[in-house]
This record gives sequence, structure tokens and C-alpha cells, in this order.
Amino acid sequence: MAQQTLEIEGPAGTISGVVSDPPRAIDRGRTLFICHGLPLSRDGASTASRLLPELAERVAQEAGWRAVAVSFRGIGDSKGSFSASGWLEDLNAVLDAELGDRRGYSIAGFGFGGAIALRQAANDERARGVVALATPSKLQKWCGDATNFLNACKHAGVIGTADKVDADALRDDVIALDPCGAMAAIPPRRILVIHGSVDTTVPESSARDLVDAAQGHAELRIIQGAGHWLRADPRMVATLLGWLDR
Repeated sequence: MAQQTLEIEGPAGTISGVVSDPPRAIDRGRTLFICHGLPLSRDGASTASRLLPELAERVAQEAGWRAVAVSFRGIGDSKGSFSASGWLEDLNAVLDAELGDRRGYSIAGFGFGGAIALRQAANDERARGVVALATPSKLQKWCGDATNFLNACKHAGVIGTADKVDADALRDDVIALDPCGAMAAIPPRRILVIHGSVDTTVPESSARDLVDAAQGHAELRIIQGAGHWLRADPRMVATLLGWLDR
């Protein structure tokens, strides 16, 4: 079946995305939601979710899972401006609209999207498994100075330059996701952590922090020679598809 576009009315406006259905019948619970990261480079809002439709299609065709990839507020064609709690609201709007009578789902997130995925899984018993890819474990350090973080978000286009946003509140909202705390709440459900060995944006130690927080209940895969941008790395794709097959 061809990939379908997705438009859902969320709390801040339209949430856009894609849905890829597998060629064979869908088993209940075999739905993967894929979360993009938070771009902090110039005009990154327009490209942050660009490669996810291709990944969703591979998940559907090769693993036989239904795959849903969305652009949260401030990204791509989705309306609104970034906030961590806002992205969780958007994710839950998509989950409620797309799950229907399916009994469960799994979720994967890249970079900051991994922190969103971990917090969602910790809060939602319907989540059966979670994959965190190149995800920061210490969001206070990852954000840095509150004003600089806000300026980076505006620079990337995920927050409008004219929007009145309190820098400290924005940063505190991000830090409240607490990836390690979320990790501790997810077992015995399945957890996979994937990280590049030469990631200069989020150090490899973050992956090990997350795994340690799961107290032996998370799998760790370090991709040798890989950097932060794992979305198109064929080794990441193979690792993810293998995990879904199991």
C-alpha cells in the first residue's frame, strides 16, 4: 500500500505526517511511531523530519509494522511553536487518532525526540517498547544557557522570532522530561538504545547513562564510526528492523 499523508488537528493546529502500512495484515500492537529530533541549526525546522517518511516505508515493507512519522509543532508544515510539553501533547493527539482499537504500540525517537519517546513510554502503559537514538541523557547540560537555547530555537525556526517566550520556562520544560528518570519507569517493557561512537553532538556516555538507568533492562548498540545523524545510516536501519523482528 502506498504511503499516505497524515493531517490531525492538534492543540496548536494541524499536525502533519505520513503513515506507511505493511503489505500484509497488521498484527495488533505492531505500530511504530517515529519522532524526529529538535534542530538547532539555521532553518532546521524545515528539514528535521525530512528523512522519516523513507524510514517509515522501510519499517512497513521490511519489518511488516505499520509506521507513523509525524512533524510536531514548529516542524515542517505543522503549526505552532516548539515546547517540550507541546510536543508531548501533539504526540498524544496522534496516538489517540491513529491507534484506534489497536492494543499497543512502540515508539522510536532521534536525538531530543528520543527524550520525548522515553517520557511518553514512561507515562503510557500502552507503549510496549521504546528506541532512543543519539539521545541526550542530561538535558540541563544539553540545553546550556536558557537565553542561548531560546535563541537557537528561534534561529532554527521552531519558535517564531516574534513569539514572546520565557527562556527559563522553555528550558525548564525541556529538562522536566528527565530521560534517565523516564528510563527507570519503563522496564520490564523492551528498550533499545542506539548511539554513534563518534557523536560530537551527544556523547556516547549519554547512551551508557540511559542504559544504566534501566538497571539491566535495556539493550545497547554502539555503531562504530557513526556520528549524530543516524537517520540514514544503513546500520541503524538494520539494527532497528532486527529489534522489531524480535
